Amino acid sequence: MSALTLAVRDSTTMLRRNLLHAWRYPSGTLNLLLTPIMMLLLFVYIFGDVMSAGIGGGGADRSLYVSYIVPGILLMTIGSTVIGAAVHISMDMSEGLIARFRTMAIHRSAVVVGHVVGSVLQCVMSVVLVGAVGVAIGFRSTDATVLEWLAAFGLVTLFALALTWIAVGMGMASPNPEAAGNAAMPLILLPLVSSAFIPAGTMPGWFQPIAEYQPFTPAIETLRGLLLGTEIGHNGWITIAWCVGLTVLGHRWSTARFNRDPK
Repeated sequence: MSALTLAVRDSTTMLRRNLLHAWRYPSGTLNLLLTPIMMLLLFVYIFGDVMSAGIGGGGADRSLYVSYIVPGILLMTIGSTVIGAAVHISMDMSEGLIARFRTMAIHRSAVVVGHVVGSVLQCVMSVVLVGAVGVAIGFRSTDATVLEWLAAFGLVTLFALALTWIAVGMGMASPNPEAAGNAAMPLILLPLVSSAFIPAGTMPGWFQPIAEYQPFTPAIETLRGLLLGTEIGHNGWITIAWCVGLTVLGHRWSTARFNRDPK
């Protein structure tokens, strides 16, 4: 049996383990899902009439704001869901499971890959659930072609992969699950200072660079363009660059911690 076949087999086993754990203890994933859903409902039904005025929709056009905010909430969902990956791998580290796996005849990368693939799958399912809530309250993407929908799915998956690798690195570098959850909190806070809720151009001048030069804003604008037909510009290439950079950084960080950490 080749090394690649062994790696795939062992990674699949670790993936199945992580999915079974998520299935048996769904409360963690559900708690992480509540934040983006509550933010969506809060901004649409409490602030929607006022916020729509800031994007040119007039004070009473709440439906326009629903279309504007849903792409941002979908990517915020990814930032929220990957916190679970940081907590779970930190839990495996602190409870000695990683040390036990090191002594077994399994491919060394399989443990981390299982966590990453499992988290990406959970992210995609979470985005689908939150997207269903968005559709239920009025979000529509009638102009998007099949190709644009496929590109949007690819963007969500790539963004989830990038953030998951960063979250796994945070989890492996944290001394306990509580610290891992706190370390990963910026992944859910960054969308709050992006173009998810209001255009970056309407923010104070000193604050606009913070909103523009971070990974969420170009990703949100790209997803918004694919689903709603708005201008994407250079945001697509910037998003890909961010995703590739974060994936490489997270992979190297996680691998180094896994190979070095004695726990």
